[in-house]
Amino acid sequence: MALAAILIWYFGLGVLASIGAVAISRARFSPRFEHTFFALVLIPIAAMYLAFSAYFGDHSVLRLEVYGVAVFTGLAMLGLRLPALLILGYALHGAWDVAHEAFQYLAPAPGDIRSVTAIPLAYGAFCAAFDWSMAGYFYTRLSAWRQ
Repeated sequence: MALAAILIWYFGLGVLASIGAVAISRARFSPRFEHTFFALVLIPIAAMYLAFSAYFGDHSVLRLEVYGVAVFTGLAMLGLRLPALLILGYALHGAWDVAHEAFQYLAPAPGDIRSVTAIPLAYGAFCAAFDWSMAGYFYTRLSAWRQ
């Protein structure tokens, strides 16, 4: 019960963080710069899992995380030209966050095939909410970003 409350709380914080990001970006950036900014932000967001891997000293999952960063970097770079791929990148990254959160509690042993990088409690819920909210926002901005 307590874990569910924490996950819901952090999910809500992720939604609020996305609202703040949208408010600031719309007030400060042109549509073209906003598109470029959020495309480039996907790269360090994906790379956070490399930092967690190093921090927690779990090098057994490094290859998986490097592949993940490569995929999201590719989607970010392609998303600079095709905004729909940026939406896909953020949506998939939200699923990546949920997978990390879920597998952290479902994997029976650290050496299990399902083992992924350890993350702080509810980080996956926060980031999934942020990523999915941003993907929804990007969908509303497609026409502005294409001009």
